[in-house]
Amino acid sequence: MGNDYLEVGSGGDRRRIAVRRREGKNPGLVWLGGYRSDMAGTKAVALDAWCREKDLACCRHDYSGHGESGGAFRDGTISRWTAESLAVFDAFTDGPQILVGSSMGGWVALLMARELKRRGEMERLHAMLLIAPAPDFTHELMWPQLSDAQKREIVEKGYLEERSQYSDEPNIYTHALFEDGEKNRVMTGPIELGCPAHIVQGMQDPDVPHEHAMKLAEHLPSDNVTMTMVKDGDHRLSRPQDIDLLLRIAGDLAGTP
Repeated sequence: MGNDYLEVGSGGDRRRIAVRRREGKNPGLVWLGGYRSDMAGTKAVALDAWCREKDLACCRHDYSGHGESGGAFRDGTISRWTAESLAVFDAFTDGPQILVGSSMGGWVALLMARELKRRGEMERLHAMLLIAPAPDFTHELMWPQLSDAQKREIVEKGYLEERSQYSDEPNIYTHALFEDGEKNRVMTGPIELGCPAHIVQGMQDPDVPHEHAMKLAEHLPSDNVTMTMVKDGDHRLSRPQDIDLLLRIAGDLAGTP
């Protein structure tokens, strides 16, 4: 399956977003990856293969500065990546969809739901599957853990580099990312999704503590919210048993045996 591409933005801010879509029945699945991850990751590929077996539509893309998409990673912000995700959603999907948000993608999914509600298009949101969701991670998880020296470096230098345990390339956190994150916080009051949601969280996650997922659940007032804690699960939740769990949950949400 080859890529489609979508041009997003204008002028010097124009970037080419790589998209892979699979035709099929609805509700389809829309994959929203994490920070520095891409649509060729283990979970995304497994979900796409599962959709093929079930004849369900599937759409995944790379944010700008990620994977096969254009644009510079350093220019990335939550607003920018959410706008790209909405553009892909509008251009490549129709009918009800299940948003599958992994880590930062969970934040993007919640912001997409907010925008769909504003547009009066909540019928497009069938359900949500949030995997180790990291909404508000800049404010809730990162900034409080930074030293005064690191905070000064972000403000004065404009970014902070940290070694990544998942890649040879360092993680880069820009001042713009933190500033933009403040504007996009969702865990400041009730989050009305208007659809079922299932949160899957590893209890051995070193990046997003399971307490964060529990805090998110408290902001979801709907009774139709389920949480599955994987006692020995890490942040990736990409082991065979984790994938099996995610596919079972996706099947339940989609109503597909």
